[in-house]
Amino acid sequence: MRIDLQLFAEERTEKATPKKRREARERGQVFKSVELNSAVVLIVGMLALKFASSFMLDKLYSAYNRYLHADTALEQLYTYTGVMAMAREIMVTVALAVLPLCGLVMLAGLAINYWQVGFIFTTRPVMPNLSRINPLEGLKRIFSKRTLVELLKSLLKLALVIFISYKEFMADMEFLAQLAKWDIKNSFIVVGDMVFNIGIKMAVVFLVLAVFDYFYQWWEYEKSLRMTKQELKDEYKEVEGHPLIRSRIRERQRQIGLRRMMQEIPKADVVVTNPVHFAVALRYDPKEHDAPVVVAKGQDYLALKIKEIAKKHGVYIVENKPLAQMLYKSTEIGQAIPPELFRAVAEVLAFVYSMKGKRI
Repeated sequence: MRIDLQLFAEERTEKATPKKRREARERGQVFKSVELNSAVVLIVGMLALKFASSFMLDKLYSAYNRYLHADTALEQLYTYTGVMAMAREIMVTVALAVLPLCGLVMLAGLAINYWQVGFIFTTRPVMPNLSRINPLEGLKRIFSKRTLVELLKSLLKLALVIFISYKEFMADMEFLAQLAKWDIKNSFIVVGDMVFNIGIKMAVVFLVLAVFDYFYQWWEYEKSLRMTKQELKDEYKEVEGHPLIRSRIRERQRQIGLRRMMQEIPKADVVVTNPVHFAVALRYDPKEHDAPVVVAKGQDYLALKIKEIAKKHGVYIVENKPLAQMLYKSTEIGQAIPPELFRAVAEVLAFVYSMKGKRI
């Protein structure tokens, strides 16, 4: 009997954590709509073509008159040197005419790409990966839902390009039929207007499609990063550490804190006790603090340990059950005592200082 283990696979229902998003970005797995890039570049290109058309037309028309129409240009065709010189000059003139447009389109592409993904540099996508040459994995990619969606988008765009171009050609057919009767400059103007009308209409339609594609790509990206509950637990263990390791770290920190606290007991002025259950060591230095400070405190075994160290170093021990309990519960180590305990603690310190022959 065969059992499909996929039936037991846990569903990916949890949103991706910042760590997983960061790792995905390092792998080059980012959220981006190529359709949005294409639409913005096409719109910028068409608008730039419209505003720069007169400049480009003047450059191209002057090149035509100089190299392809003038008698001096025809004379250059009889020599190899003349042909090469003419070709170089034509290429330079055409380049100067179209380079500003190409530069603007390139900047638009970089800007929209940066807006979508920011700056990212990684070599992982181009690193060798055996799964890419696996025939089975290749077939899965070919017949995947993502591939089908991309195919449908391409077919839709192709249909829209054909439809828009056909409508524009039919609308301008009368002008196109008259091109042979016009001079080269007017022919350039008519063809340029037709190209602009086709391009700007396509750009607007592609921009609408790009908006839908943007949200679809975002949905697909979020879906691909989803995690199972077990993956969340594993990541938490990896980031925060295993519970056993965390408990050992806390125990180590507690031991260090206790050791530091025990080292402060000999500096205390008095230890107030319960006498068995609580012990609080106090130190008062008017130059450092406005009120007495708790340098150590403990309960049960730790209270006995505090009293033992205090006796060993000659620190006075005073039994006062209510005061010991209130000090233990209201004050942390390193903190000054609360104002409501000033009077009671002052009486204890006065007694201790009188025994030492010291003034409070």
